[in-house]
Amino acid sequence: MKAPLALTMGEPGGVGPELVAKAWDALRGGDTRFFLIADPALARATPAKVAVISSPGECAKVFSDALPVLPLQRPVEAAPGHAEAKNAAAVIESIERAVALAISGAAAGVVTNPIQKAALIKAGFQFPGHTEFLADLTKDAPMPAGRKRGPVMMIAGPALRSVPVTIHQSILEAVNALNGALIEQTCIVAGEALRHDFGLFRPRLAVSGLNPHAGEGGALGHEDLDIIAPAIARLRKAGLDVRGPLPADTMFHEEARGRYDAAVCMLHDQALIPAKTLGFHDAVNVTLGLPIVRTSPDHGTALDIAGTGAARADSLIAALHLAAEIAERRAAQ
Repeated sequence: MKAPLALTMGEPGGVGPELVAKAWDALRGGDTRFFLIADPALARATPAKVAVISSPGECAKVFSDALPVLPLQRPVEAAPGHAEAKNAAAVIESIERAVALAISGAAAGVVTNPIQKAALIKAGFQFPGHTEFLADLTKDAPMPAGRKRGPVMMIAGPALRSVPVTIHQSILEAVNALNGALIEQTCIVAGEALRHDFGLFRPRLAVSGLNPHAGEGGALGHEDLDIIAPAIARLRKAGLDVRGPLPADTMFHEEARGRYDAAVCMLHDQALIPAKTLGFHDAVNVTLGLPIVRTSPDHGTALDIAGTGAARADSLIAALHLAAEIAERRAAQ
């Protein structure tokens, strides 16, 4: 990986700053290099030695000795454990600059620290989460040849890769939004990512039902018969290795997981509860179907332990490693 990864600041009052310092200390002797886009004062409040850089190209020269920080235009005033709307503009600037650098090729990909959505929304942020914001920021950038545009969320861990079809919506809104085209789009994007970004020649997808017992033949709802099953039939006809709809409550035990490479679920919590239960400290949030590489830790800002030193950097380190692996595969294609 020639270009470094761009790491966003995230919520400055959360655990992000201490996780960055721990991740840099763990990776400083290796080939997975990154730079932080933040107020340098925020990084200097951690135990890490800091080197202020003016461009991503300077990262390689300093990374083994100091955490490279590309300064924001806006200052940040943050106290551990407190998410302030006044920092929203700086949080957003960090994401926007990281994406722009990845689109230009100056950064190999983007790794995002967790954001506190409520604080951003108070300041006028119009998106329900990172995934939707990143999709908007990259909408005019060309996709790799032959790849369908997302965004599609995946939580990727050592024991499970899971993909929700609907994401940041209420359950009622998600059910109303569910349709065959959305299911097909999600499965196609996930399948392409598993092939090209994860190196799986013929990925196998297991698709959950919406209702208990996948609708029990219509006794517990007709969405599984009327929406999900026909979408799966069309995907199989197109050549994808797809099974379902399967009862969500029997998809995630060890034996079942051995029969597929990723689980595609109808609802956010259907996908994320098993993924985080099986790999909370080392699973990674990956946005599929973007023209850039984007990963993130699979946890939140953890305001309750911010500043205590108790936060574990495992998921951020895994996110950095995975982003580097995907970037290398894309560069080789």
